Amino acid sequence: MHISDGVLPISVTLGSYAISMVAAAWSVRKTRAENLPKTAVMTSAFFVASLVHVPLGPTSVHLLLPGLIGIMLGPSAFLSIFLGLFLQSILFQFGGLTSLGANAIMMGFPALLAGWTFNILKRKGRTAHILAGAFSGGLATALATLALALLLVSAGEDFTAVGKLAFAAHLPVICIEAIISGCTISFLYKVRPAFLNISPTVLEK
Repeated sequence: MHISDGVLPISVTLGSYAISMVAAAWSVRKTRAENLPKTAVMTSAFFVASLVHVPLGPTSVHLLLPGLIGIMLGPSAFLSIFLGLFLQSILFQFGGLTSLGANAIMMGFPALLAGWTFNILKRKGRTAHILAGAFSGGLATALATLALALLLVSAGEDFTAVGKLAFAAHLPVICIEAIISGCTISFLYKVRPAFLNISPTVLEK
């Protein structure tokens, strides 16, 4: 899910860059030194997952992981996604440098919302955490897909059909992302609860 250079109007491109720079700066300020290793790991996971593309007509689909990144990193999620997208654009020409701001907004803000939603919905117990993780993961991917469609529509009538197809093509991805997020939260709850900011003393027996 990358928007290529030259697709979006200049006004949208510049506006997106301005917003993404502010969000990235805020994310940097919120990232603590002790969280840098976890941020690096999640950035690597996002980088690798987004490289596996499945062609579908004029578009392609792949794992996004914004929900899981948001759950794991919180405010640092935007920084993680921004860096991952930047590396993909300069190393593999996925997306582009001029569209980097739009791509970062498209996936970064849903990731932040997923982290916030997870913290609101989670309750004591493994099952509650799994359900909160699955919902947050699916929600983030759905919002990222919707943002992609809207950005493509803003590019003009020539891309309206592509935007609709991209949204429809990612519907299965939303379900897959929800399952992956729920399974990952289940695993971490059991073996590394500290990654979810859970004290071992409150875990279910």
